[in-house]
Amino acid sequence: MSPPVSDFNPVHFSDLSETVLRALAEDIGSGDVTARLVPEAQRSTATVISREAAVICGRPWFDRVFAELDGEVRIDWEVAEGARVAADTRLCTLRGLSRPLLTGERTALNFLQALSGTATAVRRYVDLVEGTGAKIVDTRKTLPGLRNAQKYAVTQGGGYNHRIGLYDGILIKENHIAAAGGIRQAIANAQALHAGVPLMTEAEDLDETRAALEADVDLLLIDEFPLAQIREAVRLVRAHRAGGGRTVLEYSGSTSLDNVRAIAETGVDRIAIGGITKHVRAVDLSMRFAAS
Repeated sequence: MSPPVSDFNPVHFSDLSETVLRALAEDIGSGDVTARLVPEAQRSTATVISREAAVICGRPWFDRVFAELDGEVRIDWEVAEGARVAADTRLCTLRGLSRPLLTGERTALNFLQALSGTATAVRRYVDLVEGTGAKIVDTRKTLPGLRNAQKYAVTQGGGYNHRIGLYDGILIKENHIAAAGGIRQAIANAQALHAGVPLMTEAEDLDETRAALEADVDLLLIDEFPLAQIREAVRLVRAHRAGGGRTVLEYSGSTSLDNVRAIAETGVDRIAIGGITKHVRAVDLSMRFAAS
């Protein structure tokens, strides 16, 4: 179940068990009263289908829900992680005691629907920029408690992670620049830390772009530039790299499905889109039971 892109990160799964247990606890509480309507020894078969076209993501979380409730529940998947499916595709079949299947149904589907929604949104953007060389990357605008899971879902949709959190990269943004007294001072302060993580900075105009390139930052994030200014920033970065610089250029701003192709065609290396994890629309999935 490896993701289809190269920046797979094992941290994606570092809190999987904790996340699943927390979700089960908030749902089950003191016990699933309704599941007691079914005899304890009764067994069932259940199938999960997608009611719409989607990129399927979240199998590890789905599987863990039932593993925590009853290790003998059997799940037979018919689609791979990260696969595109058409509407009415059967995703998997579950077999086991009816009570744990009923208890875990909603929590398992919540994970699968939300993460498939993220992966599906990412894939739409990735498809639109195909052939330009631009990568679609995420931000820290994730749902609280689901950071690693959503970052994983981004990779399943064909995108890339910007950074996981505040600990694995320095990103100087407008408020850091204002507090430090200017972009040059902010970069100098960051370099003095010798933090051993990538040094990235935001730029709000071409003057700040030039200042960032003078420092040869690892990544330059141009914020809300119009297309003409993006093209000029691309020209400056390419000239910088031709002279031995290493800076990668990333655009961040009001990106939509309508304008992402035009932004990609300017020649930027990456396009950061907060909406792929912030504006989550769950994929419509359904689980149906049949007594066996």
